Amino acid sequence: MLDIAIIGAGPAGLATALRLHQKGFRPRLYEAVSEIKPLGVGVDIKPYAVKELTEMGLYEAFCDISVDAQESIFYTGYGQEIFSEKCGRHMGYENDQRFVHRGRLQMMLYKAVQDRLGADAITLGCRCSSFEQDDSGVTVHFDTTHNPDAPKQIRADVVIGVDGIRSVVRSKLMPESMRTHFSGLTLYRGVTVMPPLKTGGSILHIGDPIRQGTIIVYPIQDNVDGQGNQLVNWVIEQSEKPQTEEDWNQETGVKEVEHVFDDCQLDFLDIGKMISNARECYLFPLIDHDPLKQWSFGRITLLGDAAHAMYPRGGNSVCQAFVDARVIAEKLADINDPVEALKAYESERREKVNWLVLASRGEGPEVVRRIVEERSGGKPFDDIENIFPHEEALSIFSEYHAKAGMKIPTEKETGGPSKYKSVFATGSK
Repeated sequence: MLDIAIIGAGPAGLATALRLHQKGFRPRLYEAVSEIKPLGVGVDIKPYAVKELTEMGLYEAFCDISVDAQESIFYTGYGQEIFSEKCGRHMGYENDQRFVHRGRLQMMLYKAVQDRLGADAITLGCRCSSFEQDDSGVTVHFDTTHNPDAPKQIRADVVIGVDGIRSVVRSKLMPESMRTHFSGLTLYRGVTVMPPLKTGGSILHIGDPIRQGTIIVYPIQDNVDGQGNQLVNWVIEQSEKPQTEEDWNQETGVKEVEHVFDDCQLDFLDIGKMISNARECYLFPLIDHDPLKQWSFGRITLLGDAAHAMYPRGGNSVCQAFVDARVIAEKLADINDPVEALKAYESERREKVNWLVLASRGEGPEVVRRIVEERSGGKPFDDIENIFPHEEALSIFSEYHAKAGMKIPTEKETGGPSKYKSVFATGSK
């Protein structure tokens, strides 16, 4: 049986450990932080990723900590509706779409790894510093400053780098991949305790990328205070902000953004009040990471954000990592030569995910708001059909969903390509 080392114990690394365990492996995880804490804000888990969690035997536990997504609605910066669609089972998919706090998701996976693989499967305070490989395996070296009891080096048959957007493993394999470019866009990510909005399972996409920026709003925890209120996640995208460190956990205030959406008139939501009442808010710069030409190098490979860092548009980052986890476990179980198994994993996954990396850089499905803003001249309209026909909007969403691995189940086969030209970037570098 292969000795497999996973570098990183975020949601992607933990899911990889669970998938490998299902195939009979007993991987070991090495995490740089000395304590796993429920950090972060919301994530949108698509139906194909809920399927992955279900196959891990975690569906009921996941439902206990998440909110059922029912509808997705797009609005202009004035509050006029552009497009809406159902979500998950409400659209006809076999699986739910669910919203969850990233920290609670990580803690659920962490507990599952401890329960199934044992508490000793995860070593904390153990930062990968370097590695080298030969024909028979990989030697990994660690900085154990924060955990003197941790091993300073280990030997493994296979090493999987799942250590995030600033991956040490990737930096050692491909130093050139660490060259990045600040897009000029910054995210403000916050959570607010408030009464449920609309269905209580609605995700709202509001604003325009030209005049005022955009905001996405969705609930991530039901009855958070025992009084029926939800924990609501909101993400604001702003341009022309100074670059900050590429770190999901930079805390900040809300003064710069609390009045940005004062022009938006919605009868069910006061956006400014929601922002002002935030329980916490984090800053994150959108950094361009070019799609990678290679993930696997002999007995070492990359997975999750380390392999395909993408803008958090369209909600596919962690979802794609869950798919990575299944595929790599299948290949390592079915192919005797680990080097060939890692090649097969990359072959199945890399090009598909690189398409999403580029599509997310180009706004992903959020592009519909830019289209409406440009065609309307930034002014309110009388009839959306005269500006952006429903059929055209549906073609954009149908293409994006299909490329992400979740073709709309109610969509009829047309027998040919859409009459509308694709708005997404294609190919990979």
